[in-house]
Amino acid sequence: MDVQRVILVAALALISYMLVLQWNEDYGQPAQAQAPVASVSQYGSTPVAGDLPTEESKAAGDIPSTGTSETQAQAQLISAKTDVLDVLIDSKGGDIIQVALPKHAASVGSELSFVMLEQTGNRTYVSQSGLIGKDGPDASKDGRPTYRVSQTAFEMGESGTLDVDLTFTDGQGVNYIKRFTFTQGSYLINVSYIVDNQSQETFQASLFGQIKRDRSEDPNASTDMGMQSYLGPVFSTAENNYNKYDFDDIDDANFKQTSADGWVAMVQHYFTSAWIPSPGADYTYSSRKLNGNYIVGFVSPVLEVAPGQEKTVSANFYVGPKDLDQMEAAAPNLELTLDYGWLWWVASPLHWLLDTIHDLVGNWGLAIIGITIVVKAALFNLNAKAFKSMAKMRKFGPEMQRLKELYGDDRQKMSQEMMSLYQKEKINPLGGCLPILAQMPIFIALYWVLMESVELRHADFLYLTDLSVKDPYFILPILMGATMFIQQLLNPTPPDPMQAKVMKMLPILFTFFFLWFPAGLTLYWVVNNILSIAQQYVINKQIEAGDSAS
Repeated sequence: MDVQRVILVAALALISYMLVLQWNEDYGQPAQAQAPVASVSQYGSTPVAGDLPTEESKAAGDIPSTGTSETQAQAQLISAKTDVLDVLIDSKGGDIIQVALPKHAASVGSELSFVMLEQTGNRTYVSQSGLIGKDGPDASKDGRPTYRVSQTAFEMGESGTLDVDLTFTDGQGVNYIKRFTFTQGSYLINVSYIVDNQSQETFQASLFGQIKRDRSEDPNASTDMGMQSYLGPVFSTAENNYNKYDFDDIDDANFKQTSADGWVAMVQHYFTSAWIPSPGADYTYSSRKLNGNYIVGFVSPVLEVAPGQEKTVSANFYVGPKDLDQMEAAAPNLELTLDYGWLWWVASPLHWLLDTIHDLVGNWGLAIIGITIVVKAALFNLNAKAFKSMAKMRKFGPEMQRLKELYGDDRQKMSQEMMSLYQKEKINPLGGCLPILAQMPIFIALYWVLMESVELRHADFLYLTDLSVKDPYFILPILMGATMFIQQLLNPTPPDPMQAKVMKMLPILFTFFFLWFPAGLTLYWVVNNILSIAQQYVINKQIEAGDSAS
């Protein structure tokens, strides 16, 4: 009968496993991002003047008409390619309407690049910039300027830098060069306006930079269980260096603040875009919602250019992965978009440790194993105290059970006898819990490090092709449940029957939860459990050997 029961349970487990695999194949696979095909007609819905900030503009009668046919010129798409960026610029307004990242594939094994910014029928996420105000060409009643270019395709050469110049001349004799400067290996784009005033009047305008995005889902959002990364705007000002002002906040009220320096960003899982104005001035940061799109950006102080003079105003635009080194170099506090929550002070050194181990071993799966071992070693003594306490509880389990049977109906007397046993044998009933609670901040911080690290996206390890998503075969979650069950066998059985039943169910419940956890996180827990089993086993043997010797 026992053999039949084992065979039945094994068959049921196998069928359940196969059903979960089939469900995962049919419904659990995320949609693969596809790189859109660029065409002028596709991007014909160029942002209109209503998308632009108006606070700094005067009445329409104060804005001179360009009076030239250049504003009616046909818009073109301008491509600029570097080793890490593939950018499309609309000649009307000079907006960045698409950014693909060649170093990051759209999906595992795909030859298509991940598209971060785009303007299609299904999704809007673009970067806009221009000059507004009294003489700003982007505030003209004739609409935004259409720039001229010497060519429509640019590619970085051996020099390591690439300048893409867009030119425009208004009807008053003011010449503009909108220059995009790219640097090899960098996700930072410098956008500068060179204003050559050959008119008879002082030129006055303000630079603006803004990010426009709809409320579409994060392309890297996990459909798995667990905590989700933040999606939405972030403002950094002198008063608050990291202020999440999400879409719901904008629905309720617009953000507006003037601050020295700072930046504004649109954050998602693994990637971010940010406008970073040049330091040394006060900028007005704001948000608004228009036609279902959320717009966040900045406006600079007024730039004045006297007749016959030339001046340059610029800002940087970061668009790419949450690369810690590049974000730290781009702007103060921009690295905070690598959001670890309130445990950032624990997570930051753990991230550094993960990178350091990866530099040594060359594989992110091995790096996760390495950081698990290092953290376990650092907490060895703390864990040892917990395990020794649990080993003593296990040793005196029969005696506790005897007391329970003897004084089961008299809870007060049983508690007194149990306390006497604890004092006599120097057992701390909380000794197994307190050290584990003390380690929880480290475990949670490491969870966020593994979840936020873009390096784990599409990183392979053994049979896994992507450590940032769930194990497609659920091998690691099953191993996690099995190791958790073994841990329970080494620990004392709770005296309360109901508590004992709950504890027996935990490995099954945790296995279910971990089925949809990212494989990198599950790998960490499996390795951590194996190390805990080894440590507990050694401690149990030491205590048993000590009893035999005495």
